[in-house]
Amino acid sequence: MLNRRKFIQQTGIIVAGSTMAFSSPAFIFKPKKVIILGAGLSGLTAAYQLKQSGLDVVVLEARNRIGGRVFTHTIDESSKMTVELGAEWVGESHPKIIGYCKEFGLKLNNHQFDTGLILNHQYSPPNTWEHNKTWENKYQQLLTDFKEYNKKQLKDLDKINWWQFLRKMGVSEEDLEILELAHSTDYGESIRFVSAYSALAEYAYSSPKNEMDFKIEGGNSELVKAFTQRIGLENIKIGHLVSSVSQQGRTVTVTCQNGTKWEADKVICTLPVQALHQIDFQPAFSSKKIEALDSLIYARIIKTSILFRERFWKNEGLDILTDGVGQYYFHTTKNQAGTKGCLTSYAIGDKAYVISKMNEQQKINTLCEVLEPAFGKVASLAEKAVSYYWGEDQYSKGAYAIYTLNQSFDTKEMIAKPFKNIYFAGEHIAEWQGFMEGAIETGELAAAMISK
Repeated sequence: MLNRRKFIQQTGIIVAGSTMAFSSPAFIFKPKKVIILGAGLSGLTAAYQLKQSGLDVVVLEARNRIGGRVFTHTIDESSKMTVELGAEWVGESHPKIIGYCKEFGLKLNNHQFDTGLILNHQYSPPNTWEHNKTWENKYQQLLTDFKEYNKKQLKDLDKINWWQFLRKMGVSEEDLEILELAHSTDYGESIRFVSAYSALAEYAYSSPKNEMDFKIEGGNSELVKAFTQRIGLENIKIGHLVSSVSQQGRTVTVTCQNGTKWEADKVICTLPVQALHQIDFQPAFSSKKIEALDSLIYARIIKTSILFRERFWKNEGLDILTDGVGQYYFHTTKNQAGTKGCLTSYAIGDKAYVISKMNEQQKINTLCEVLEPAFGKVASLAEKAVSYYWGEDQYSKGAYAIYTLNQSFDTKEMIAKPFKNIYFAGEHIAEWQGFMEGAIETGELAAAMISK
C-alpha cells in the first residue's frame, strides 16, 4: 500500500526534506560545531544524531525547562499520576518515535479510546451512534481515490476549505456539525481554516484511530529525559533566549539576551515561527521567506485536566466529543494505577480562549457541567484542575502550525528552505502538523543535511 511518504515523493510535494538543500554551497565542507536553537523534540533529536556523528553540539533553550511542547505534569504527588499539558499521542504510523522508544527502553501503552457523543444535551455512549452510511461509504471511497490524485488535483483541493468541501459532498447538517467538532480537534481551529488537501492528506494515511494510539509510560517527557541523558545536560543551556543570529562567511554567531555569545559552523533552528520572529537575523531572510513565515498561523488549544477522587466514568477507554465549551474529553490517566483519575478537556479556538480566562473553580464547574448529560453532577468529585493555554505561550503563541488555503505547497517549501548556514526543523515543516513524530523526523533530516 502506498504510504504517506511515498505519496509525498510521487506527487512532487516538497517539504522539509527538499533536495534543493543538498545543492547549497554550504555542503562544501563538513562542520565541526553546530548550534541548535530550541530544546524541544526536534532540537533534541538533531543534537542526538549530530553527537552520534561526532560533532560538537550546543542546544540553546529560552525556557527554564527542556522539552518544548512536550510537557508532562504530575497532577497527584501521592500516586505519581501524570497528565500531558502538551503533546499527547504516539500513532501507529509513527515509526521514528516508536523506534526511539525501543532504542531507549521506553514502554508504549495503549492510549486508544471509544468515543461517546454529547450533542444538544443528549448523551450517546460509545458504539451507539454513527454517521450516515451513504455518506460514510462515499467518504471512504474518497480516501482511497485521493491516493491516486495528480498534483494538479491536489493543488485544487488546497484552494477549498474542508468544511465547504464536506458540505459540497452532501454531508447532512448533523454529520457536518459532528465532523466540525471532531476534526477541529485535529487542527486546533475550525475546519473552515483548513484546506481539503490538508485534511485528506492526513486522514487518507492515518491509523484507524487517527494516530491516537499510544502514550509513553511515565509520561511523554520520559523521551525528553532519554535524549537529554545521551546528549549531556552540560550541552543544553536553558534560560538562553536568543536575540540575534549573525552569519559571516562560514561562521555563525548566536547572541543571547543574557549576554552570552556562541559561535559555530552551522545552526539548526527548530523554533516555532513566533519565537523566530523575535530574533534579529543578519543578513535578513529574503522577502519571500518573511512573507511565508508571516502567513503561518498556530492553533489556540487549551488542555485542562481535572483530577477526580474516583473514576465515575467506569470505562477506562472512554472519550467524549461534545458541543459544549470543553469540546473533547478523554481519560488521560488510562493505564495509571489508583482509584483517582483524570479527564482532560481539549478545547480549541475561541472555546480555548474563553476557558483560559476562567479561574480553577470556574473551569471545574464549567467543564463538569458539559458532562452532566452523561454522568450527572460530578463537580463535587473534583479535587483540582490544571491547564495550559498554548495560545498565550510566551514562545510559540500556539500549540502547532496550521496550513490554511493555498499554503501546503509553496509556503511550506519556502519556510523549510535552508538559509546560508542555517537549517530548519520542527513540526511546522513536517509532513503532518501537531505530532511529535513530525518534530523528530525534521530534526533527523536537518542533522542528516549537516553531517553528510
